[in-house]
Amino acid sequence: MTYVDSAVLNLIEGMCRRFQTWTGRTNVWLAFQLTNLSVVVYFIWVAGLYWLSGDLALRVFVTFFCGGVFFMLTRTVFRTSIEVAESEAYRRVAKGLRNPRRIRDAQLRIAFLTLSIVLSYPLWLAYVTLRLRSVQLIELLIILTTLILYVLACDPLPPCAGNVKEWLRGMAPAKNANEPSLP
Repeated sequence: MTYVDSAVLNLIEGMCRRFQTWTGRTNVWLAFQLTNLSVVVYFIWVAGLYWLSGDLALRVFVTFFCGGVFFMLTRTVFRTSIEVAESEAYRRVAKGLRNPRRIRDAQLRIAFLTLSIVLSYPLWLAYVTLRLRSVQLIELLIILTTLILYVLACDPLPPCAGNVKEWLRGMAPAKNANEPSLP
């Protein structure tokens, strides 16, 4: 399974590098945005459970659990800024070092990749036959977590301006130096 993990990681790293050449944004920025998306999906899923449940004990549990999750997010994920994480990644790449997450998180990536593949059919079946809408969000959360783990293990390219930004600047009409500008 490590060969599959390595192949998927190399594929996603190539996609992250292409994304960086297009937009100028690194895999760290992309992972941060995917993390934000997964947090939003998670809280939508929990809010659905909260509103569908009529049990007061379950509602109290869900409220405290979500409060605890949000507190832990403020202490871990949301503690450092994107700029700090990107500068650390650039510094590591400038020294010629690979991302330590490539090896350190391999077992976790393999577990989530296996989970996303193995659970896709039973969750789809539960959605189709039992009309359980929450299973879609469960599968989406598993896939997002797997994708985040792979994106975080990638190495960024050196800082560069995005091709899309330069292309858009080239499409904008050039200002004439002889024309007076409006205040």
